[in-house]
Amino acid sequence: METNASFYLAVRERFPTLARKTDRKYLKDWGEQPSEQDAYGWFQFVANALNDEMRRQAYLPESAEAFLFIAHVFASASEEVRRCIDVSFVENLFWQVPPAKAAAYWKKLPLQLQALYVDFHSKPPI
Repeated sequence: METNASFYLAVRERFPTLARKTDRKYLKDWGEQPSEQDAYGWFQFVANALNDEMRRQAYLPESAEAFLFIAHVFASASEEVRRCIDVSFVENLFWQVPPAKAAAYWKKLPLQLQALYVDFHSKPPI
């Protein structure tokens, strides 16, 4: 992926249920629907939508699939997209998720994304 906009569109296409959950959170906070121009900030809301699912202990297979896709993109992405994944998405994962509820999701998070998380937070969420 070369741009955050192309990454945004790819995630929306591949994960429509997650995109709808994310859009609801985005609309609630910003009062408008997201667009390609909002891609960088939108990924914080993707993390927040996944955090909601973690707290409910739901959506694990879908979360794992999304994590794998994002890790795959990260491996060959432009610096712009890699920064978006690191800062907007990974840094916001597991926010206010109790460690016991985070554990199953942490195990599904690919190692390269786990490393980004630990680099920022200095420890895993479990």
